Amino acid sequence: MTQLLLDIKPSVGPSLANFVPGRNLELLQMLKRVIRAEEKEHFVYIWGRLGCGKSHLLQAVIDYFLQRQSVAHYFPAELTPEFRFADNLGCVAIDDVERLHDDAQVALFNVYNQIREEGNTFLLVSGSLAPAQLNLRQDLVTRLGWGLVYQVHELTEEEKIEALQRHAIERGFNLRKEICWYLLHHVKRDLSSLMMTLDALDRYSLVHQRQITIPLLRKLLHGIS
Repeated sequence: MTQLLLDIKPSVGPSLANFVPGRNLELLQMLKRVIRAEEKEHFVYIWGRLGCGKSHLLQAVIDYFLQRQSVAHYFPAELTPEFRFADNLGCVAIDDVERLHDDAQVALFNVYNQIREEGNTFLLVSGSLAPAQLNLRQDLVTRLGWGLVYQVHELTEEEKIEALQRHAIERGFNLRKEICWYLLHHVKRDLSSLMMTLDALDRYSLVHQRQITIPLLRKLLHGIS
């Protein structure tokens, strides 16, 4: 049973189109304007709790640039001091900035300065806290606040249910609300974990030729616990 979850990957990669905004609609609209060069902004810092969608947004923005043949880099809690700018570097995204070691903090500090001088690259950074609350070198904290700063709000339970039901329709089946409630109260509550479990449940129901019900979901979760 455990292999069902291990084998499941998100059916569609993170994109701005499949990001469920909830209370983050203003943030989503702003990111779209920036990457389309409709707004002259080169620095954006987003912050929020684990599972609120920060990594989804960073990876979605990187994908946008890559789809348009621009160089773009996503760094999960890292940045090497040897990092160099390419001629057509469209975007750099740094996830979990609070986890950067000392050398990486210096590297990111230099990236901020170079972008400010040249003004051609979009830098998107995420963290768990607002800039002033981060335990990082002070000069880097100052730069994190140079551009736009947005908190990413976690979806409400009703918004997560809406997202789960929409995802189920995309996979070709209807998901009853009571099954969504059961998922919310028996698996990790971040949307990524919920979606992966739903994908596993869909596959499990197809393998066993059974309808998706709470008893079937219980059997799946018991098998992977």
